[in-house]
Amino acid sequence: MLEKLEQSIGYNFKDKGLLKKALTHKSYANEVNIESNEKFEFLGDSILEFISSKYLYDNLPNLKEGEMTKVRAEVVCEKSLYKIALRHNFSDFLYVGRSERYNGGNKRPAILADSVEAVIAAIYFDAGLDMAEKFIIENLREEIKLSSKNVGMKDFKTVLQEKVQVNKENKIEYKLLREDGPDHNKTFTVCVEINGKRIAEGTGHTKKKAEMEAAKKTLEILK
Repeated sequence: MLEKLEQSIGYNFKDKGLLKKALTHKSYANEVNIESNEKFEFLGDSILEFISSKYLYDNLPNLKEGEMTKVRAEVVCEKSLYKIALRHNFSDFLYVGRSERYNGGNKRPAILADSVEAVIAAIYFDAGLDMAEKFIIENLREEIKLSSKNVGMKDFKTVLQEKVQVNKENKIEYKLLREDGPDHNKTFTVCVEINGKRIAEGTGHTKKKAEMEAAKKTLEILK
């Protein structure tokens, strides 16, 4: 079954167990008493950040340090990784627990995004950094290209602030609703309130990313 995923991502594992581990959510691991993909996620996240930073440095020399940071933040995020998971139908191959699967856990953006990070680590262990880099760049090249073109634009929080506070009496607040996941790989959920009324929610692996996602959704609602 995993051969279809290997064909889609363009890499055949020498050690198939690494790929299976990368696709093993903690809910399934707890049921059958095996190790989950959480440590792979942790390493994959670091590899992803390094490779994307290296790519920006090598291929976009005209970007300033702050601009490269913004592009990386936009590209190395749950939304982009979720797109990769959808592109390769990761949800069909995830090992999740019975309850998690019943509740659609294999299709949740956060779980799918985490599995992409885990697969990056699995590729690294199986074939080294060059092959992991190939997978990352092939899947994020267009996202990087688009983000680098828009890097001079204001971020969503700034745009929302300017839009809402045309009337200076309006008040915007970002409130943390919950934190999910282990300490090394948390997912934050934040809501935007305008004058005490909740407008939209956003999620991300940092509070800042969650706030940015919430601001983006709020702007879409207020159009």
